[in-house]
Amino acid sequence: MPTDTPLFVQTPVFSAGEAGVCEYRIPALVCTNSGTLLAACDARVDKPGDAPNNIDMALKRSDDLGETWSEIEILIDDGGDMAAGDPCMLVDRETGTIWIIYDHVYPTMDELLRRDPQRAEGAREEWHGRVIFLHAIRSDDDGRTWSEPIDLTPMVKQPDWLAAMAGPGMGITMSSGRLICPGYRRHSSDFAQDGAHVYFSDDHGETWQVGETPSTQTNEAQAVELADGRLMLNMRTPRGYDCRMIATSADGGETWSEACDDPTLIEPACQASFIRWTSEAAGDDRDRVLFANPARTDERTDMTVRLSYDDGETWSVARRVAGEYCSYCCMAALPDGTAGLLYEHRFPEPDVQGRENLVFARFNEAWLLSGE
Repeated sequence: MPTDTPLFVQTPVFSAGEAGVCEYRIPALVCTNSGTLLAACDARVDKPGDAPNNIDMALKRSDDLGETWSEIEILIDDGGDMAAGDPCMLVDRETGTIWIIYDHVYPTMDELLRRDPQRAEGAREEWHGRVIFLHAIRSDDDGRTWSEPIDLTPMVKQPDWLAAMAGPGMGITMSSGRLICPGYRRHSSDFAQDGAHVYFSDDHGETWQVGETPSTQTNEAQAVELADGRLMLNMRTPRGYDCRMIATSADGGETWSEACDDPTLIEPACQASFIRWTSEAAGDDRDRVLFANPARTDERTDMTVRLSYDDGETWSVARRVAGEYCSYCCMAALPDGTAGLLYEHRFPEPDVQGRENLVFARFNEAWLLSGE
Protein backbone atom coordinates (compact mmCIF):
# COMPACT_ATOMS: atom_id res chain seq x y z
CA MET A 1 0.00 0.00 0.00
CA PRO A 2 1.29 3.47 -0.82
CA THR A 3 1.53 5.27 2.53
CA ASP A 4 1.64 4.88 6.30
CA THR A 5 -0.26 8.14 6.80
CA PRO A 6 -3.95 7.52 7.60
CA LEU A 7 -6.38 8.85 5.01
CA PHE A 8 -10.13 9.15 5.44
CA VAL A 9 -12.28 11.70 3.60
CA GLN A 10 -16.01 11.84 2.96
CA THR A 11 -18.04 13.60 0.27
CA PRO A 12 -21.82 13.79 -0.23
CA VAL A 13 -22.77 12.35 -3.63
CA PHE A 14 -26.56 12.05 -3.81
CA SER A 15 -28.47 14.22 -1.32
CA ALA A 16 -32.18 13.91 -0.54
CA GLY A 17 -34.10 16.62 -2.37
CA GLU A 18 -31.39 17.12 -5.01
CA ALA A 19 -32.83 17.43 -8.54
CA GLY A 20 -36.32 17.20 -7.06
CA VAL A 21 -35.84 13.60 -5.92
CA CYS A 22 -37.22 12.60 -2.52
CA GLU A 23 -34.43 10.18 -1.65
CA TYR A 24 -31.57 8.18 -3.12
CA ARG A 25 -30.95 4.54 -2.23
CA ILE A 26 -29.27 1.29 -3.33
CA PRO A 27 -25.72 2.33 -4.31
CA ALA A 28 -23.61 0.73 -7.01
CA LEU A 29 -19.99 1.82 -7.48
CA VAL A 30 -17.23 0.87 -9.92
CA CYS A 31 -13.87 2.23 -10.99
CA THR A 32 -13.48 1.92 -14.76
CA ASN A 33 -10.32 0.87 -16.57
CA SER A 34 -9.48 4.54 -17.11
CA GLY A 35 -9.83 5.35 -13.39
CA THR A 36 -13.25 7.02 -13.57
CA LEU A 37 -15.59 6.42 -10.66
CA LEU A 38 -19.21 5.73 -11.62
CA ALA A 39 -21.92 5.80 -8.96
CA ALA A 40 -25.41 4.57 -9.80
CA CYS A 41 -28.47 4.32 -7.57
CA ASP A 42 -32.24 4.38 -7.20
CA ALA A 43 -33.70 7.88 -7.53
CA ARG A 44 -36.96 7.50 -5.60
CA VAL A 45 -38.65 10.54 -7.03
CA ASP A 46 -41.88 11.21 -5.16
CA LYS A 47 -41.68 9.21 -1.93
CA PRO A 48 -39.49 6.73 -0.06
CA GLY A 49 -40.03 3.02 -0.46
CA ASP A 50 -39.40 0.07 -2.73
CA ALA A 51 -41.35 -0.68 -5.91
CA PRO A 52 -44.12 -0.21 -6.76
CA ASN A 53 -42.89 3.37 -6.78
CA ASN A 54 -41.63 5.98 -9.22
CA ILE A 55 -37.94 4.95 -9.25
CA ASP A 56 -35.49 6.19 -11.87
CA MET A 57 -31.91 5.05 -12.46
CA ALA A 58 -29.46 7.85 -11.58
CA LEU A 59 -25.73 8.18 -12.28
CA LYS A 60 -22.83 10.46 -11.32
CA ARG A 61 -19.18 10.46 -12.42
CA SER A 62 -15.97 11.44 -10.70
CA ASP A 63 -12.60 11.93 -12.42
CA ASP A 64 -10.67 12.75 -9.24
CA LEU A 65 -11.14 9.67 -7.04
CA GLY A 66 -14.38 10.92 -5.55
CA GLU A 67 -13.31 14.41 -4.51
CA THR A 68 -15.88 16.00 -6.83
CA TRP A 69 -18.86 14.55 -8.69
CA SER A 70 -20.78 15.46 -11.83
CA GLU A 71 -24.38 16.59 -11.97
CA ILE A 72 -27.03 13.88 -11.79
CA GLU A 73 -27.80 12.05 -15.02
CA ILE A 74 -31.02 10.05 -15.21
CA LEU A 75 -30.31 6.95 -17.26
CA ILE A 76 -33.79 5.40 -17.13
CA ASP A 77 -37.13 7.06 -16.47
CA ASP A 78 -40.12 4.96 -17.50
CA GLY A 79 -42.75 7.26 -15.95
CA GLY A 80 -45.61 6.58 -13.58
CA ASP A 81 -44.86 4.02 -10.89
CA MET A 82 -42.47 2.09 -13.12
CA ALA A 83 -39.19 1.29 -11.38
CA ALA A 84 -35.64 0.79 -12.64
CA GLY A 85 -33.82 -0.11 -9.45
CA ASP A 86 -31.42 -2.28 -7.47
CA PRO A 87 -28.46 -1.71 -9.83
CA CYS A 88 -25.54 -4.12 -10.01
CA MET A 89 -22.69 -2.51 -11.96
CA LEU A 90 -19.62 -4.24 -13.36
CA VAL A 91 -16.67 -3.49 -15.61
CA ASP A 92 -15.53 -5.97 -18.25
CA ARG A 93 -11.79 -5.63 -17.55
CA GLU A 94 -10.87 -7.05 -20.96
CA THR A 95 -13.01 -4.75 -23.14
CA GLY A 96 -13.70 -1.80 -20.80
CA THR A 97 -17.46 -2.14 -21.27
CA ILE A 98 -19.52 -1.14 -18.23
CA TRP A 99 -22.73 -3.00 -17.45
CA ILE A 100 -25.61 -2.07 -15.17
CA ILE A 101 -27.93 -5.01 -14.51
CA TYR A 102 -31.10 -4.00 -12.68
CA ASP A 103 -34.71 -4.82 -11.82
CA HIS A 104 -37.26 -3.47 -14.30
CA VAL A 105 -40.52 -3.41 -12.36
CA TYR A 106 -44.11 -2.94 -13.51
CA PRO A 107 -46.31 -1.86 -10.59
CA THR A 108 -49.17 -4.19 -11.57
CA MET A 109 -50.03 -6.83 -14.12
CA ASP A 110 -52.58 -4.39 -15.54
CA GLU A 111 -49.79 -1.91 -16.23
CA LEU A 112 -47.77 -4.61 -17.97
CA LEU A 113 -50.76 -5.51 -20.13
CA ARG A 114 -51.28 -1.87 -20.98
CA ARG A 115 -47.65 -1.12 -21.85
CA ASP A 116 -46.45 -4.39 -23.35
CA PRO A 117 -49.08 -7.14 -23.63
CA GLN A 118 -46.73 -9.48 -25.51
CA ARG A 119 -44.39 -9.63 -22.51
CA ALA A 120 -47.26 -10.59 -20.20
CA GLU A 121 -47.32 -14.17 -21.44
CA GLY A 122 -45.65 -16.29 -18.79
CA ALA A 123 -45.05 -13.32 -16.47
CA ARG A 124 -46.08 -13.73 -12.83
CA GLU A 125 -47.10 -11.18 -10.25
CA GLU A 126 -44.79 -10.71 -7.31
CA TRP A 127 -45.39 -9.38 -3.81
CA HIS A 128 -47.53 -6.19 -3.92
CA GLY A 129 -48.69 -7.19 -7.40
CA ARG A 130 -45.36 -6.25 -8.99
CA VAL A 131 -44.08 -7.89 -12.16
CA ILE A 132 -40.28 -7.95 -12.34
CA PHE A 133 -37.96 -8.39 -15.31
CA LEU A 134 -34.16 -8.41 -15.33
CA HIS A 135 -32.73 -5.73 -17.61
CA ALA A 136 -29.28 -4.42 -18.48
CA ILE A 137 -27.74 -1.38 -20.10
CA ARG A 138 -24.15 -1.11 -21.30
CA SER A 139 -21.65 1.62 -22.04
CA ASP A 140 -18.65 1.31 -24.35
CA ASP A 141 -17.31 4.83 -23.76
CA ASP A 142 -16.47 4.88 -20.04
CA GLY A 143 -20.05 5.57 -18.96
CA ARG A 144 -20.66 8.67 -21.06
CA THR A 145 -23.44 7.13 -23.17
CA TRP A 146 -25.56 4.04 -22.62
CA SER A 147 -27.41 1.49 -24.70
CA GLU A 148 -31.14 0.94 -24.78
CA PRO A 149 -32.31 -1.58 -22.16
CA ILE A 150 -31.60 -5.24 -22.89
CA ASP A 151 -34.00 -7.85 -21.48
CA LEU A 152 -31.99 -10.63 -19.84
CA THR A 153 -35.05 -12.37 -18.40
CA PRO A 154 -35.51 -14.98 -21.17
CA MET A 155 -31.85 -16.03 -20.83
CA VAL A 156 -31.79 -16.61 -17.07
CA LYS A 157 -35.23 -16.86 -15.43
CA GLN A 158 -36.54 -20.35 -14.72
CA PRO A 159 -40.27 -21.10 -15.16
CA ASP A 160 -40.85 -21.88 -11.47
CA TRP A 161 -39.40 -18.56 -10.27
CA LEU A 162 -41.46 -15.50 -9.58
CA ALA A 163 -38.54 -13.34 -10.65
CA ALA A 164 -34.83 -13.17 -11.40
CA MET A 165 -33.43 -10.28 -9.37
CA ALA A 166 -30.29 -8.13 -9.58
CA GLY A 167 -27.43 -7.79 -7.04
CA PRO A 168 -27.51 -5.05 -6.00
CA GLY A 169 -23.97 -3.64 -5.72
CA MET A 170 -21.17 -4.62 -8.07
CA GLY A 171 -20.04 -7.52 -10.20
CA ILE A 172 -16.57 -8.62 -11.24
CA THR A 173 -14.48 -9.95 -14.11
CA MET A 174 -12.75 -13.17 -13.14
CA SER A 175 -9.16 -13.87 -14.21
CA SER A 176 -10.60 -16.21 -16.85
CA GLY A 177 -12.51 -13.29 -18.37
CA ARG A 178 -15.89 -14.57 -17.14
CA LEU A 179 -18.25 -11.77 -16.13
CA ILE A 180 -19.98 -12.32 -12.79
CA CYS A 181 -23.08 -10.42 -11.70
CA PRO A 182 -24.53 -11.47 -8.32
CA GLY A 183 -28.29 -11.79 -8.05
CA TYR A 184 -30.97 -14.00 -6.60
CA ARG A 185 -34.09 -15.95 -7.46
CA ARG A 186 -37.47 -15.30 -5.89
CA HIS A 187 -39.74 -18.30 -5.51
CA SER A 188 -42.61 -16.74 -3.56
CA SER A 189 -43.68 -13.64 -1.68
CA ASP A 190 -41.89 -15.11 1.36
CA PHE A 191 -38.39 -13.59 1.18
CA ALA A 192 -37.06 -16.47 3.29
CA GLN A 193 -37.38 -18.67 0.19
CA ASP A 194 -35.06 -16.49 -1.92
CA GLY A 195 -31.86 -18.07 -3.17
CA ALA A 196 -28.67 -16.16 -4.03
CA HIS A 197 -26.79 -17.02 -7.21
CA VAL A 198 -24.66 -15.38 -9.92
CA TYR A 199 -25.35 -14.57 -13.54
CA PHE A 200 -22.30 -15.22 -15.70
CA SER A 201 -21.17 -14.53 -19.26
CA ASP A 202 -18.23 -15.95 -21.19
CA ASP A 203 -18.79 -13.85 -24.32
CA HIS A 204 -18.51 -10.32 -22.92
CA GLY A 205 -22.22 -10.03 -22.18
CA GLU A 206 -23.66 -11.20 -25.49
CA THR A 207 -25.35 -14.05 -23.61
CA TRP A 208 -25.87 -14.71 -19.90
CA GLN A 209 -26.43 -17.87 -17.87
CA VAL A 210 -27.39 -18.44 -14.25
CA GLY A 211 -25.75 -20.73 -11.71
CA GLU A 212 -27.25 -22.82 -8.96
CA THR A 213 -28.01 -21.40 -5.52
CA PRO A 214 -25.92 -22.55 -2.56
CA SER A 215 -28.83 -21.99 -0.18
CA THR A 216 -32.37 -20.76 0.05
CA GLN A 217 -32.98 -18.12 2.70
CA THR A 218 -30.26 -16.02 1.07
CA ASN A 219 -30.31 -13.04 -1.29
CA GLU A 220 -28.46 -9.77 -2.10
CA ALA A 221 -25.02 -11.36 -2.48
CA GLN A 222 -21.60 -10.13 -3.55
CA ALA A 223 -18.74 -12.17 -5.04
CA VAL A 224 -14.93 -12.16 -4.88
CA GLU A 225 -12.41 -14.31 -6.77
CA LEU A 226 -10.08 -15.93 -4.25
CA ALA A 227 -6.33 -16.30 -4.71
CA ASP A 228 -6.74 -19.96 -5.71
CA GLY A 229 -9.23 -19.09 -8.46
CA ARG A 230 -12.38 -20.12 -6.62
CA LEU A 231 -15.32 -17.74 -6.35
CA MET A 232 -16.66 -16.82 -2.92
CA LEU A 233 -20.27 -15.68 -2.55
CA ASN A 234 -21.13 -13.60 0.52
CA MET A 235 -24.90 -13.54 1.10
CA ARG A 236 -27.55 -11.69 3.08
CA THR A 237 -29.78 -13.90 5.22
CA PRO A 238 -33.24 -12.31 5.27
CA ARG A 239 -34.72 -14.16 8.22
CA GLY A 240 -33.18 -14.21 11.68
CA TYR A 241 -29.65 -15.60 11.22
CA ASP A 242 -27.93 -12.38 12.38
CA CYS A 243 -24.84 -13.08 10.25
CA ARG A 244 -23.79 -13.51 6.64
CA MET A 245 -23.58 -16.84 4.85
CA ILE A 246 -20.75 -17.79 2.51
CA ALA A 247 -20.15 -20.46 -0.12
CA THR A 248 -17.40 -21.15 -2.65
CA SER A 249 -17.42 -22.31 -6.25
CA ALA A 250 -14.66 -24.07 -8.20
CA ASP A 251 -16.44 -23.64 -11.55
CA GLY A 252 -17.05 -19.90 -11.73
CA GLY A 253 -20.43 -19.81 -9.99
CA GLU A 254 -22.16 -22.68 -11.77
CA THR A 255 -22.24 -24.88 -8.64
CA TRP A 256 -21.43 -24.17 -5.00
CA SER A 257 -20.17 -25.72 -1.81
CA GLU A 258 -22.56 -26.06 1.08
CA ALA A 259 -23.30 -22.60 2.46
CA CYS A 260 -22.17 -21.84 6.00
CA ASP A 261 -22.44 -19.00 8.48
CA ASP A 262 -19.65 -16.48 9.03
CA PRO A 263 -20.35 -15.48 12.66
CA THR A 264 -17.85 -12.59 12.52
CA LEU A 265 -19.87 -10.84 9.81
CA ILE A 266 -22.91 -9.92 11.85
CA GLU A 267 -25.80 -8.21 10.08
CA PRO A 268 -29.30 -6.83 10.70
CA ALA A 269 -30.68 -8.55 7.54
CA CYS A 270 -29.18 -5.99 5.16
CA GLN A 271 -27.23 -5.82 1.92
CA ALA A 272 -23.42 -5.57 2.23
CA SER A 273 -20.29 -5.02 0.11
CA PHE A 274 -17.48 -7.53 -0.42
CA ILE A 275 -14.55 -6.81 -2.75
CA ARG A 276 -11.03 -7.84 -3.74
CA TRP A 277 -8.86 -4.86 -2.74
CA THR A 278 -5.37 -6.10 -3.63
CA SER A 279 -3.89 -9.27 -5.07
CA GLU A 280 -0.41 -10.77 -5.08
CA ALA A 281 -1.21 -12.28 -8.47
CA ALA A 282 -1.70 -8.73 -9.80
CA GLY A 283 1.63 -7.57 -8.36
CA ASP A 284 0.47 -6.17 -5.01
CA ASP A 285 2.42 -6.81 -1.83
CA ARG A 286 -0.26 -9.10 -0.34
CA ASP A 287 -3.82 -10.31 -0.77
CA ARG A 288 -6.52 -8.16 0.81
CA VAL A 289 -10.30 -8.36 0.71
CA LEU A 290 -12.73 -5.90 2.26
CA PHE A 291 -16.22 -6.29 3.69
CA ALA A 292 -18.57 -3.48 4.73
CA ASN A 293 -22.04 -3.39 6.26
CA PRO A 294 -23.99 -2.04 9.24
CA ALA A 295 -22.33 -4.20 11.90
CA ARG A 296 -25.29 -4.80 14.20
CA THR A 297 -27.89 -7.52 14.57
CA ASP A 298 -30.71 -5.33 15.86
CA GLU A 299 -30.67 -2.19 13.70
CA ARG A 300 -29.05 -0.62 10.65
CA THR A 301 -26.36 1.51 12.26
CA ASP A 302 -22.57 1.37 12.69
CA MET A 303 -21.33 1.17 9.11
CA THR A 304 -18.11 -0.82 9.48
CA VAL A 305 -15.31 -1.82 7.11
CA ARG A 306 -13.45 -5.08 7.78
CA LEU A 307 -10.14 -6.22 6.28
CA SER A 308 -8.97 -9.80 5.73
CA TYR A 309 -5.49 -10.90 4.71
CA ASP A 310 -6.48 -14.56 4.16
CA ASP A 311 -9.33 -14.33 1.63
CA GLY A 312 -12.08 -14.04 4.21
CA GLU A 313 -11.05 -16.91 6.45
CA THR A 314 -10.58 -14.41 9.28
CA TRP A 315 -11.28 -10.69 9.64
CA SER A 316 -8.43 -9.24 11.66
CA VAL A 317 -9.19 -5.52 11.20
CA ALA A 318 -12.43 -3.58 11.63
CA ARG A 319 -13.09 0.16 11.69
CA ARG A 320 -16.39 1.99 12.04
CA VAL A 321 -17.17 4.60 9.39
CA ALA A 322 -20.37 6.10 10.81
CA GLY A 323 -22.57 5.45 13.82
CA GLU A 324 -25.89 6.90 12.75
CA TYR A 325 -28.43 5.10 10.57
CA CYS A 326 -26.59 3.42 7.68
CA SER A 327 -27.77 0.72 5.34
CA TYR A 328 -26.80 -0.47 1.83
CA CYS A 329 -23.27 0.11 0.54
CA CYS A 330 -20.84 -0.63 -2.27
CA MET A 331 -17.03 -0.49 -2.35
CA ALA A 332 -14.46 -0.24 -5.13
CA ALA A 333 -10.67 -0.56 -5.26
CA LEU A 334 -9.10 2.68 -6.53
CA PRO A 335 -6.00 2.98 -8.73
CA ASP A 336 -3.92 4.78 -6.10
CA GLY A 337 -4.25 1.90 -3.63
CA THR A 338 -7.06 3.42 -1.59
CA ALA A 339 -10.63 2.14 -1.43
CA GLY A 340 -13.94 3.89 -1.95
CA LEU A 341 -17.18 3.23 -0.09
CA LEU A 342 -20.54 4.57 -1.27
CA TYR A 343 -23.12 4.09 1.46
CA GLU A 344 -26.60 5.05 2.56
CA HIS A 345 -26.61 7.45 5.47
CA ARG A 346 -29.54 9.14 7.14
CA PHE A 347 -28.44 12.40 8.72
CA PRO A 348 -30.12 13.69 11.90
CA GLU A 349 -30.72 17.22 10.58
CA PRO A 350 -34.46 18.01 10.64
CA ASP A 351 -34.61 19.40 7.08
CA VAL A 352 -33.72 15.97 5.69
CA GLN A 353 -36.86 14.47 7.31
CA GLY A 354 -35.35 11.04 7.74
CA ARG A 355 -34.75 10.49 4.04
CA GLU A 356 -31.67 8.74 2.82
CA ASN A 357 -28.56 10.13 1.15
CA LEU A 358 -25.54 8.51 -0.45
CA VAL A 359 -22.11 9.47 0.89
CA PHE A 360 -18.71 8.52 -0.54
CA ALA A 361 -15.83 7.71 1.82
CA ARG A 362 -12.26 7.18 0.64
CA PHE A 363 -9.74 5.53 2.94
CA ASN A 364 -6.47 3.64 3.04
CA GLU A 365 -5.08 0.72 5.00
CA ALA A 366 -3.28 2.98 7.45
CA TRP A 367 -6.64 4.50 8.45
CA LEU A 368 -8.16 1.05 8.96
CA LEU A 369 -5.22 0.04 11.15
CA SER A 370 -5.12 3.26 13.17
CA GLY A 371 -8.47 2.91 14.95
CA GLU A 372 -10.44 0.44 16.98
